[in-house]
Parts: sequence; structure tokens; C-alpha cells
Amino acid sequence: MRNFLRILLPAVLMVTVMGVPAFGQSKIATVDLKKIFENYYKTKLATAAVQQRADQLDKDYTTMAADLKKGSQDYQTMLQGVEDQAVSDDERAKRRQAAQDELKQLEEKKADLDQFERQAQMTISDQRQRMRDNILDEIKKVVADKAKAAGDTIVFDTAAQTVNGTPAILFNSGDNDLTDDVLKELNATAPPDLPDTTSPPVFISTNSLPFDSPANGSPGSATPGMQ
Repeated sequence: MRNFLRILLPAVLMVTVMGVPAFGQSKIATVDLKKIFENYYKTKLATAAVQQRADQLDKDYTTMAADLKKGSQDYQTMLQGVEDQAVSDDERAKRRQAAQDELKQLEEKKADLDQFERQAQMTISDQRQRMRDNILDEIKKVVADKAKAAGDTIVFDTAAQTVNGTPAILFNSGDNDLTDDVLKELNATAPPDLPDTTSPPVFISTNSLPFDSPANGSPGSATPGMQ
């Protein structure tokens, strides 16, 4: 056992000693990836495009919801006709059947509206993710090219955070930061009139219909129960 340790320990020390100069020879650079991403002109253009799509989906949602509201109001009127004692039993039976048919259509329209909203949320999320991935690929290429040209062997992101939300890099002197150079190259062909994008694009509608919910039984309910 002693002979084994006598052989092993020098080998470990040699690896350790040899590893220190190797790391010391590395040339480290840094970038603020968050700053680059937010200030890259293609990010602003892509964000505006996603928001335009979200706005159109909101418009379509509002149109569908308005149609559902009108159908709900028509249904309430039909229910009142079912209770009209001035007409014959046969006529009331016809009106009741018509009201039931209208209710079924309203339930289908409400289901369509819910499906539209879910699909709209997925559409915006997918488009935003594709935009993010494509732009990050472009940024990483410029960072890699500049790092290679300068002889840098590794580049750290100073904006990175750990899973606990704490800074991944606790200290950075900023001596070899590539952020401004990368941004300058990325924005070299930026158009003069960029859109004003201050927040991520979203699909605004959140299943809030422009009238009362069926739960409260009000005349504006989308799918009130048959009386």
C-alpha cells in the first residue's frame, strides 16, 4: 500500500503543477450577452414583428368574442319567448327547441374561442423562441470570430446567473470586454428608423370575454342554462 501511494502522489502532484500553467496561458474575454441581445437591431425588428402578429391575434379574438356575445344576447331573447303564455304550446315547444339549438351553437363557439386562445399563445411563444434562437446564433458567431482574431481562448458572459438567481461571475475587471465591439459590428447595417420595443411581445387576451361569465347567470352569459 505504501509503495502504491509513493508512486501515486508524485503523479498527482505532477498533473496539478502542469495544469496550472496551462490554465494560466488561457486568454479570457467577457461579453454582456443581455446588453448585446437587447441592443441588436434585429432583436428590435423581430420583437416588433412578433408583436404585430400578437396584435392581429388579439383582433381576431375580439371579433370572435363579440360574435359570441351577440349570440348570447339572442339566446336570452329566445328564452324569454319560450315563457310567453300568449302563444300556443306548440309554438312554445318550437321556441324551446330553437333555444336549445342556439345554446349548442354557443357552447361550440365558446370551445372554438378557447382553442383559438390556446393556439394563439403557442403561436406567439414559438415565434418568439425561434426569433431568440436565431439572433443568439448570430451573436455567438460574431463573438467567436472576434475572440479567435484576438487570440482569446474562452469568453464568459458577465450577465449570466446561476440557477439561484445570483451572478455567475462575482468579479470582472472589464479589461478584455468585447461587448461594444460585438455590438458595433452587429449594428453596422442597422436601418435608421428602428421600432420602439420596450417589452416582450404578448398575446393580450387571457380568456377574459367582453361580457359576464356563465357562472353568475347574468343576461350576458355565454352559455346560460336552459330554464
